[in-house]
Amino acid sequence: MYFERFYDPDLAQASYLLGCQKTGESLVIDPVRDISIYTRAAAAQGLRITHVTETHIHADYLSGSRELAASAGAQLLLSGEGGPEWAYAFPHTGLHHGDAFMVGNLRVEVLHTPGHTPESVSFLLTDTPRGDMPVMVFTGDSVFVGDLGRPDLLDEAAGGVDTRYAGARQLFASLRDTFLTLPDFVQVWPGHGAGSACGKALGAVPSTTVGYERALSWWAPLVQTGHEQAFTDELLSGQPDAPAYYGRMKVQNRAGPALLGDVRPLPRLDAATVHERLEAGARLIDTRPRAEHHASAPTGSVNLPDGNTLETWAGWLLDPARDYVLLATPERAEALRRRLWMVGIDRVVGFTATADGLDAQPAPPLPASELARHDGALILDVRRKTEYDAGHLPGARHLHAGRLPWALDTLPRDREIVVHCQGGARSAAAASLLRAEGFHVSELAGGYDAWAAAQARDPHPI
Repeated sequence: MYFERFYDPDLAQASYLLGCQKTGESLVIDPVRDISIYTRAAAAQGLRITHVTETHIHADYLSGSRELAASAGAQLLLSGEGGPEWAYAFPHTGLHHGDAFMVGNLRVEVLHTPGHTPESVSFLLTDTPRGDMPVMVFTGDSVFVGDLGRPDLLDEAAGGVDTRYAGARQLFASLRDTFLTLPDFVQVWPGHGAGSACGKALGAVPSTTVGYERALSWWAPLVQTGHEQAFTDELLSGQPDAPAYYGRMKVQNRAGPALLGDVRPLPRLDAATVHERLEAGARLIDTRPRAEHHASAPTGSVNLPDGNTLETWAGWLLDPARDYVLLATPERAEALRRRLWMVGIDRVVGFTATADGLDAQPAPPLPASELARHDGALILDVRRKTEYDAGHLPGARHLHAGRLPWALDTLPRDREIVVHCQGGARSAAAASLLRAEGFHVSELAGGYDAWAAAQARDPHPI
């Protein structure tokens, strides 16, 4: 058996390639849209991608299952559980609890494990040449290392009303009746790791075992003793804010993400062409470090630095219906374009390697020591709610950055807005969007940390 895990550190997302080396057949679980990573890996092992599946309708990224199956000519096998509301709307073979299929000599059994979402399934793998005992279970967003998938996302981001309580009960039953019935030695490979907003306390190691979670997880004693209400209360408490783009991902993944097909190289644009594109409604994504953006911020640009948060912040702040131009080095432009596919930002029309020739002006952050001089400004706190609740500036309005584009009409255009996060990174991206949208914006240099430090040195009301 061949096994390979692929991991995207930005969205903390894991996908898997499983292959039977004797027959050359292989399965990909939960692929992303840049399918080249799987086709290259399979080819390197002499494998053909013959089966493609996913554990549920994803909310945090746009699935590559449809793209990969179409490209590889593979069978597309997707959950048929959860009822008509959760039925995939494009051609596929439906999977139900207890179904099994073979990938060469690998047996894959389908386990319906609802809770995170109604249609969620897990895949129990048996390497039949070695025996008839299962070796791995791929749990998607139901069971993580040290935590569980959150059942409140449908309420938070997909328009549900109190679905979290039914989801918590379903997850309790899935753990009791399915997960905890598996042998202790079965390896657990989840769909996300630490940093994902699909749970609140995910472990940083890539995998666990059924036995380890049975022995040491917070939830196992509650499930084993039948304390469903205590389980529900703990599961639903303290969950992180759900970015609003999750709702869009759900809709697109259910309907079927647009196929990218054969992708042409990204063209390099000169300053005149960039200006024409921007005048026609495109937006510039400035992928330079925020200090460079602050020194010379191109008019109408959004600063999403090339780093481990590009995809997350793009999902938070960018409109997929708009055209985009990347400000990025030639060496990085294509890779960044592919990362934007993760959150459905497909309309990148070109890149420019320099801001020379573009309209730009400095956008220096505001030192905490000067905040008192900006009396009358709206203080906008774009951190997570848990951060805000732990301490915030007097009078600050809380609005998570992941919900900012959906709340622009609630923000004043006739007064200054001072944006801050914890240390200044998230607020730089959020403030750049507000500037691009025509708001009068300043950033609080160093964020809440800098303000708290200044207060400790010289307390005074802002």
